[in-house]
Amino acid sequence: MFKNKILVITGGTGSFGNAVVERFLSTDIKEIRVVSRDEKKQEDMRKHYNNDKLKFYIGDVRDYNSIEGAFIGADYVFHAAALKQVPSCEFYPIEAVKTNILGSDNVITACIKNSVKKAIFLSTDKAAYPINAMGMSKAMMEKNVIARSRQLRDGDTILCLTRYGNVMASRGSVIPLFLDQIKEGKPITITNPEMTRFMMTLEDAVDLVLYAFEHGEQGDLFVQKAPAATIDVLAKAVLELKNAETQPVYIGTRHGEKLYEVLVTQEEMVKAIDLPGFFKIPADNRNLNYDKFITKGIEEIKEVESYHSHNTGRLDVEGMKKLLMKLDLFK
Repeated sequence: MFKNKILVITGGTGSFGNAVVERFLSTDIKEIRVVSRDEKKQEDMRKHYNNDKLKFYIGDVRDYNSIEGAFIGADYVFHAAALKQVPSCEFYPIEAVKTNILGSDNVITACIKNSVKKAIFLSTDKAAYPINAMGMSKAMMEKNVIARSRQLRDGDTILCLTRYGNVMASRGSVIPLFLDQIKEGKPITITNPEMTRFMMTLEDAVDLVLYAFEHGEQGDLFVQKAPAATIDVLAKAVLELKNAETQPVYIGTRHGEKLYEVLVTQEEMVKAIDLPGFFKIPADNRNLNYDKFITKGIEEIKEVESYHSHNTGRLDVEGMKKLLMKLDLFK
């Protein structure tokens, strides 16, 4: 599939980028281009992998001219660059707009101008029924990817989306925080014990993107079915695996957080294609000829429930521990 191909990963020094590099560097891929604005993380990756297939490009997706060179001659793109932290986006929402919306649009333009074959754009469950700036900016990114995909012709770049929940142990997530607190002998801090979140490993996230790459058509959105757990169950599982005697401290919900996350909205579930392990949501390709839909009406929306972290399969402490044991942090 990737034999003798060139892959670009924006935000490639992050957790997802490293997972992709780990997966592909030993294959017959021709080149992996890591695009990011952090020269220190690039230097760390360069030393760690020490592989000529890996190329590094300093650039910021907010600045089109700084990233376009990385796309010249590229075959495929995984767009992972984003502002992902809910609280920081709440306090600096315009920064989220610049990176998550305008930055992703720059990536689309660079793909189309350089005849990239297919580009996968990574989104988040927070984009479904968004209540925070991070989710809203990602929702607009999704809308823009689909809108621009409608303008493309046969043979142009194929634009697809993936949407997934919490990636366990990724940078800035709660599991590394719990482990640091345990190491320092401090109580672990929990926002709301009844809060549920989807649980995915980095390998799951890479699998989802590869599934979208293999099966995606213009404007498609892919979601991987995933188990969920309460934050209380997650905390208990971490404490048991680390044989820690500390007790949790409840600190209350942070800015912009939901009680549960939605991966597929009710409106999307109406048209979602149920596949083994995945949902595929085709793009809405209606045009601006509204008269066709308003004067004649459309069929009623079916009564169907959204797919969210309160109604998916729920892990207990033992199930959560088994999933955690897949992570390098617990091996």
